[in-house]
Amino acid sequence: MAGAVTTVTELSAEQRPKHLNESRAVRITLITIALLFVGLVVVLPMITVIAQAFRKGWEAYVSAISEPDALSALRLTLLTALIAVPLNTLFGAAAAWAITKFRFRGKNLLITLIDLPFAVSPVISGLVYILLFGAQGLLGPWLIDHGYKIVFATPGIILATMFVTFPFVARELIPLMETQGTQDEEAAVSLGAKGWRIFFKVTLPNIKWGLLYGIILCNARAMGEFGAVSVVSGHIRGETNTLPLHIEILYNEYQYTASFAVASLLMLLAIVTLVVKGLIEGRLVRSRHKE
Repeated sequence: MAGAVTTVTELSAEQRPKHLNESRAVRITLITIALLFVGLVVVLPMITVIAQAFRKGWEAYVSAISEPDALSALRLTLLTALIAVPLNTLFGAAAAWAITKFRFRGKNLLITLIDLPFAVSPVISGLVYILLFGAQGLLGPWLIDHGYKIVFATPGIILATMFVTFPFVARELIPLMETQGTQDEEAAVSLGAKGWRIFFKVTLPNIKWGLLYGIILCNARAMGEFGAVSVVSGHIRGETNTLPLHIEILYNEYQYTASFAVASLLMLLAIVTLVVKGLIEGRLVRSRHKE
């Protein structure tokens, strides 16, 4: 009966809801306002970054992005995302599976804790890590005495990034898995399947596009995080500066062309992320329609 399904856009003017029957002038006005807003807030800043990055020519651009401190910042940014995103993916999938497929005490508390990074300022979360792992913190002296350095080092940057990004995968999967219900898993159990086999053979195929979508969002935030990382990094050039921090330092030193050149790298990563996000979102929508 797929052919009998009619979308809103295929209905006649009389059949469509009243709020979808605005005049042509109203629609053009709304679209124009939206395009102007997007152009002012998104497109114009992007054009400015590119124009400023190449203001002194291609050679100056290449020199800025290939400078040792810039390459070190790029490596640290990618390393942080490479570690934080998979760990948050494992947590998000496990948390979403537990919340949507099982009943247990503390479920609401777990959901609240997942949402906590959305409510806490990244700067505050970075400060908490300083108070815990800093030289004068609760655990810092013991860790330093045993040769472990957390803050003002790569581990602190990874921990801070994980904190601000860990809700993304879980929050993408929870509504999707709640919509799907538990019927497929219950059918698998009735056929004799066990826990991990049920997850990999039944649950995972049903959530794969939502999972990838959450991973993309988590990765985008991990690469662009500034507040929490700024607090725990110490701003050590060539060691603890990620790309956002390196851009800030260059800009504060009046190296405008170099700062915009490095910013263009971050913008390129963002564009690639958005393209992949759009592709995944399209597949997710199509998979939901098929259901």
